[in-house]
Amino acid sequence: MWVAALSTVVEWYDFTLYLYFATVLSRVFFGGGETALLATLAGFAVSYLMRPLGALCFGHLGDRLGRRWMLLASMALMAAAMLATALLPTYAQIGASAGVLLLALRCVMAFSVGGEYTGVVAYLLESAPPRRRGLVTSLASAASEVGALLAVALSALTVALLPAPALDTWGWRIPFFVGAGLALLILLARSGMHESPEFERQQREGSVPSAPIRQILRSHPGAVARTFAISALGSITYYVGITYVPAFLHANGRGEGEALWLSTIAAVAVILATPLFGLLSDRFGRRPLLLGLTLLSALLPLSMFGWMAQASTMGVIGAAVVLACVAGGISAVAASATAEQFPGEGRLSGLALGVTMATAIFGGATPWLAQWWVERSGWNAAPGAMIAIVAVLVLPVLWRLPETRPLR
Repeated sequence: MWVAALSTVVEWYDFTLYLYFATVLSRVFFGGGETALLATLAGFAVSYLMRPLGALCFGHLGDRLGRRWMLLASMALMAAAMLATALLPTYAQIGASAGVLLLALRCVMAFSVGGEYTGVVAYLLESAPPRRRGLVTSLASAASEVGALLAVALSALTVALLPAPALDTWGWRIPFFVGAGLALLILLARSGMHESPEFERQQREGSVPSAPIRQILRSHPGAVARTFAISALGSITYYVGITYVPAFLHANGRGEGEALWLSTIAAVAVILATPLFGLLSDRFGRRPLLLGLTLLSALLPLSMFGWMAQASTMGVIGAAVVLACVAGGISAVAASATAEQFPGEGRLSGLALGVTMATAIFGGATPWLAQWWVERSGWNAAPGAMIAIVAVLVLPVLWRLPETRPLR
């Protein structure tokens, strides 16, 4: 279980590094200029469309052949994509083709990540003691935040230590080489993992589904819809409330290094908060915590983003920490709440249909949309309004959400 949980460190390091390094990559691969940052964020959004496809492919593999083989295959592909990104030529070397190659590798990365998180959550849920499922599955979210922390911290350190010419020439490659090395280490550790007890049960009983996607759509369409709603809120609070924040702060006059260090503090806060929310979901249930966090998501982000645009450094830290803790709490509870919507047979395919479809819509495109809305309207609270709108829309679904916390 620890190997599975800690492996999300690499997954989220590799994937969120692109967002935390967005302002640097906009110069390196898109030549800088007024539209370069939007082009970089748009590339992130486009690549996200590959996440549902990857989740469906890897989910089918995990439901048919086992969780272990799926997790090995996705990590191997991720390591290859990360290493290739570190070796890419830049805009100064090959012109606009550099941006095209970066986008292609982001699509490969998104495809591999599509199966990663849902596979790890399912593995943890199926291996955990029933009364500790919330805590154990929240470790996947906490570990992913550790990966995001490593990404933002290494990005900030690289930007701080290197002069701009060196950073744009070769320094940007350092965090990607680190990610590739971490992915290879996790791949080696995963080779010794045991199969999920749930999948071993299915093998013994002969209940492994032959067509898991079709089975889930026929028998559990309501579970797919509920999972989509939970993940929609989790995605927009995470990708707008956490990973978009450095770009937002930079656009509002903060230096790249300062914006990244401020986000590092928020990342530390959410790492500490995530297991606590997982533990609370085991004590009080998934539904009441999700309802409370949804109400906070509807009320707080508008004022927090408006405050970050004008506040002092301490004010920015406070607002960023509040946004990060709300997002981390939703991710922690959502990990177990979404996986528990489905039976073991076809669970990965169900998560692929619900979780990654929502993430593709409310995750990848939202940083670009937030930046576009701020630039067009001049309204700094626009990103917070996006979160609030989604929270209000999913609240009726979560109000009718059945409680899935095991009672024994």
